[in-house]
Amino acid sequence: MTKIPATQVLTKVDYLGKKRRIGLLGGTFNPPHLGHSIIADQVLSQLGLDEVLFMPDNLPPHIDSKETIAAEKRLKMVELSIADNPNFGIEDIELKRGGISYTYDTIKQLTIMHPENEYYFIIGGDMVDYLPKWNRIDDLIKMVKFIGVQRKGFEQKSKYPLMWVDVPMIGVSSSLIREKISQRCSIRYLVKKEVADYIEKEGLYK
Repeated sequence: MTKIPATQVLTKVDYLGKKRRIGLLGGTFNPPHLGHSIIADQVLSQLGLDEVLFMPDNLPPHIDSKETIAAEKRLKMVELSIADNPNFGIEDIELKRGGISYTYDTIKQLTIMHPENEYYFIIGGDMVDYLPKWNRIDDLIKMVKFIGVQRKGFEQKSKYPLMWVDVPMIGVSSSLIREKISQRCSIRYLVKKEVADYIEKEGLYK
């Protein structure tokens, strides 16, 4: 009589083939602007990545919590912002999961779901100083490669292993764009036209 092997539940599958190198650019994207696209494109080209995924967070675990608009509207603006670049995509895992968007939970889940991928997590130089306060950072650095992007006024140093990418410094931020809109100033050339049209149509940030 043939013995039936016991059923096993796999939590992680080892992938033996050549892995795809995927960049992850997280943020509230409230709203997404051309600075985000420039960072993603420079990291992708300089490191030879296969793709960069824009990953809107649900509730950022920052000490200085940020108020954001509805997740579906932020997601829609990201879609509009990256539509013309085939090397860009969207990872909405944190929006689907809900709750506080801890990067450790996200990377753990992604590596189980996609063992064929090797992830590179992109952070601005201003976030490097926060790394010691990140949830389970000592475990996280063993799971993902961190890519640092220089920001004006911040040094390129950390006790954690980072790869630094030289990206043109552009003084554009989501907070600046929200301020411009509230003041009824133009945001032309700061965001994609499609994003600006969507903001105007939905009456956002006024």
